[in-house]
Amino acid sequence: MKYKYDKETDIMIIELSKEKPDFAEQKGNIITHYNKKNKPIEIEILNASKETLEMIKAMLSKKIATAKN
Repeated sequence: MKYKYDKETDIMIIELSKEKPDFAEQKGNIITHYNKKNKPIEIEILNASKETLEMIKAMLSKKIATAKN
């Protein structure tokens, strides 16, 4: 797995496989690229500085809630 971040465009790319993607789906600021077998190959996060912070906040709040129970 490789991570790349472009500061100028604020895009983070997470490469899950060296395969070439066949198609992609976008949900909000997340674009997931897939191979023919629907296996995720690459994830692009647009507006990454904000999106990744929101993801981390959500994960931490979930972890804190789980720890309290």
